Amino acid sequence: MNQPVDSSSQALRAALRRIRALIRKETWQLLRDPSSIAIGIVMPVALLILFGYGINLDVKNVPVAIVMEENSAEARGLASAFELSSYFSPKPVKTMAEAERMLLSSEVRAILRIPSDFSRKVAQGNGEVQAVVNGSDANTARISLSYAEAAVGVWAAKEASRKGTLGGSGVTIESRLWFNEANDSSYFLVPGLVVLVMTLIGALLTALVMAREWERGTFEALFVTPVRSTEILLGKTVPYFLLGLAGLALCVVGSRLLFGVPLRGSLLVLTIVSMLYLLVALGLGLAISSITKSQFIASQVTVLVTFLPAMMLSGFMFDPRSMPWAVQIITYIFPGRYFVTLLQTLFLAGNIWSVILPNAAVLAGMATALLALAVRMTRKRIA
Repeated sequence: MNQPVDSSSQALRAALRRIRALIRKETWQLLRDPSSIAIGIVMPVALLILFGYGINLDVKNVPVAIVMEENSAEARGLASAFELSSYFSPKPVKTMAEAERMLLSSEVRAILRIPSDFSRKVAQGNGEVQAVVNGSDANTARISLSYAEAAVGVWAAKEASRKGTLGGSGVTIESRLWFNEANDSSYFLVPGLVVLVMTLIGALLTALVMAREWERGTFEALFVTPVRSTEILLGKTVPYFLLGLAGLALCVVGSRLLFGVPLRGSLLVLTIVSMLYLLVALGLGLAISSITKSQFIASQVTVLVTFLPAMMLSGFMFDPRSMPWAVQIITYIFPGRYFVTLLQTLFLAGNIWSVILPNAAVLAGMATALLALAVRMTRKRIA
């Protein structure tokens, strides 16, 4: 009666011994490969520093020509508001023609014209200034214009307070930014960098390493042993899974220490959803390497289906909601979109379960499907 139980128990122990041996062998192979260590450990830190400091959507020190057609106290006060702002680098000019020449030659990005009747109209409550912005860079133009409007608004409020009157229409607008009070672009760029690092380690590194095994024929050597395909894949992926978690830890520590990005959500939840995405990336890398069996083709396919979508279509740099509807639908295919949403929520907003649970469920479903596909593809190659 106990014989079947003993037999299954022995089989399980044998399988665990084989998996343990494969993990040990793969770990030693990983430690002897400097390129894999560089991708797993050095690359996350390098990417974090390079992208975190190199990519910055904030607009600062915008060169702006200030045309003062009168030299009143009000005009000088408004010009001083721009000089004291870190967003602008004012250049006083005498005429509008000179300012337009500077704008055409790209010496300045914007013009602020203070008309000759500015102080008189301010006294009447209907003062106006003219702002001209170079629109060739739409994003910079839009941000510069909003900063200019804010600077004029702050000056108008101070003037009204100094004179003891309610400026303009008497309406006070109080603005506030939620989740990113400093309006710092690194707050949403740095969480997106974690997605790139996880994609790099999980999909690209795994696909390259597995494809190299196919090219060298070492996989076929394993196939003639009693080791099953599931055990081979498990032994191959566990070291890279742990390497990915090490990369995640470096990114989280770097985002806090280097860029001061707050982590308002739970670190445990962040780790769990990152593990789900890492499983998705590992599954993609395994499936790609099983199909291509070539390092060159595997690298090209992996970059095409994982890294580029993670950078362009995940919401890391561009909001998918501003894309054409056909592209928006395509973005739902790529797991990076869900992971970016999760990380930005956990870093900046906290544990918002209505956002976390559905996105984590999608990642869990994707991980299950891709790992099952990888096992199936490997079995197919064995046959």
